[in-house]
Amino acid sequence: MVGESITNVKHLSQMTIGEQRAVLEQLKSQYRVILINYFTQEQTLQDLIDKFINALFCANIPVPQIIEMHMELIDEFSKQLKLEGRSDEALLDYRLTLIDILAHLCEAYRGSLPK
Repeated sequence: MVGESITNVKHLSQMTIGEQRAVLEQLKSQYRVILINYFTQEQTLQDLIDKFINALFCANIPVPQIIEMHMELIDEFSKQLKLEGRSDEALLDYRLTLIDILAHLCEAYRGSLPK
């Protein structure tokens, strides 16, 4: 399901715990793909980001939970790099990904406000 969009999502607060876990795991998988491809010339990246933002918005995922997801993934990447004997210093650049995602999400919320 990596790269697939989550559609027809209820608000996270209206889901059962099992549904919440499933949605959050799917979102984390989507975000992992975005992180891996963020600094590439991947043509479909913006589409992946848009679908991810739409899923976050529709499920009303709180910002602290998005940050936690980001930190968990960066921690996983860091551990893998250390196992390979490589520096994890480059992972600091991935803060830009989080900033970009949060900016897009803010824009989605701003656009949803009645004028």
